[in-house]
Amino acid sequence: MAVKVEHDVSESRFEIFLDGQLAGYADYAERNGVRDFHHTVTYPQFRGQGLAAQLVKAALDDTKDRGFSVVPSCSYVEHYIAENPSYAEFV
Repeated sequence: MAVKVEHDVSESRFEIFLDGQLAGYADYAERNGVRDFHHTVTYPQFRGQGLAAQLVKAALDDTKDRGFSVVPSCSYVEHYIAENPSYAEFV
């Protein structure tokens, strides 16, 4: 199965696709060098495949690479950062 993450700047979200189908997304609000991730969704038919983790990792990596800080308002993003402490310095 082919997994692809894209950054949809116009919608302020990162999207994950599985075999070309939109499987989920992570919304954020961006202001003053901070991205506040407030909502992560994996559509029901795609759950249980680790897609949310892949999506959040890609979103956080992009955020880090661009020099932004992170506000993990989304409980999943907060949990992911807790489980992956290398991202904690960007919070």
